Amino acid sequence: MRRRGKSYRAALAKIDRNQRYPLEAGFRLVHETARAKFDETVEMAVRLGVDPRQADQNVRGTVVLPHGMGKQIRILAFAKGEKEREAQEAGADYVGAEDLVKKISEGWLEFDKAVATPDMMGAVGRIGKILGPRGLMPNPKTGTVSMEIGKAVKEIKAGKLEFRVDKAGIIHVPVGKVGFGAEKLSDNARAVLGAILRAKPASAKGNYVQGVTLSTTMGPGVKIDLAQVRAMAA
Repeated sequence: MRRRGKSYRAALAKIDRNQRYPLEAGFRLVHETARAKFDETVEMAVRLGVDPRQADQNVRGTVVLPHGMGKQIRILAFAKGEKEREAQEAGADYVGAEDLVKKISEGWLEFDKAVATPDMMGAVGRIGKILGPRGLMPNPKTGTVSMEIGKAVKEIKAGKLEFRVDKAGIIHVPVGKVGFGAEKLSDNARAVLGAILRAKPASAKGNYVQGVTLSTTMGPGVKIDLAQVRAMAA
């Protein structure tokens, strides 16, 4: 069994493992137990009462974080003509068409998100095996395939986030940086939880949200009060 380091054990000692904390109190604990020298990312893990193997329970969606992610997002836009200019004016970092498809097929992947106009998806599909496994493939369901490509770029720059339940029935999503403070992190978390609650499948039975845990990149987990989360659904 792996033995944790002294600083991790000291952080863990500040948390009552049997208690579920209100959101803001949880984020204050996350701040207190952050131990890295860099500004750690804060992640929220939401365990759902769904069966991801069923197509109608594969929960996914998007949400715009009120306070953003605290990092620069490099956006690549597949577009031609007027739409190319629209994407550039909206702040896309890389814009192109077949030239970018070729560049990516040769191994270049220096971007964080990709958007595309519908007419470009035939060409983009040729590199789907490269983009798909990395979560970079544009998708109409998440708003990254759109004729309003300028709007898509601006939303991502403003903090638009995609979420999707994994095979274990858990959604892992970043909600900001430790340096944001408890209030801003709570605002971002509420926005994410609201979006997840709205995405509840009609076929889901029993308690939909079964657990919420906060953690930093290198810190221990903090369990959140489910009564507070479920009250948001009401």
